[in-house]
Amino acid sequence: MSDRRARPRAGLTRERVVDAALAFVDKHGIAALSMRKLGAELGVEAMTLYHYVPNKEALFDALIDRLVSALAGIEPESGERGQQWLGRVARTYRGQLLAHPGVLPLAATRPAVSPDSLQVIETALRLLELPPARGLDMVNAVMTFVLGHTLAEAGRAPGAQSDVDSLGHLDADRFPLLAQALRDGARHDERFEFALEALLTGLFATDLRSEASE
Repeated sequence: MSDRRARPRAGLTRERVVDAALAFVDKHGIAALSMRKLGAELGVEAMTLYHYVPNKEALFDALIDRLVSALAGIEPESGERGQQWLGRVARTYRGQLLAHPGVLPLAATRPAVSPDSLQVIETALRLLELPPARGLDMVNAVMTFVLGHTLAEAGRAPGAQSDVDSLGHLDADRFPLLAQALRDGARHDERFEFALEALLTGLFATDLRSEASE
């Protein structure tokens, strides 16, 4: 019976398995994901899934790769500088993470190591036209920022209050400036853009100063 259960199922593909896993994580969170539960979602035994992903660790890698792969096709536009291009990559990655916040714990703790994910970094190093080590420093700084900001924005436990909600009873007489700053809500998009532009400007200015001193 086990051999019969382990056979591939007609119509089932690796892409469908990853799609189902992503949908499951979006709904239930990464901690709830198991091969047994995923198999139930697809109407197959867990053993069948191993024809498409060798183990749960490989499934985790596939989920990260699904998000990062959206960056692979971002080519520079006419006249676009490396700083602007890297900003577009960062915004796209944030959009992917916000669309699938259940994957955030994985993305923050697990390196993207699939060939497709590594190709995104290789493309970045080529388009930035910097020494590879310096280019990698920039990519790492920007992507780490995106992950950290998005975790603070969307990576809360179910039912947890936002910063603004938790300060809903703030004493405006004692903290008038803070109360004024919070009056318009969380402003996640505006905060992200402000910090991203500051980071990119600082990174590229630092690189130019380094070149001038050599």
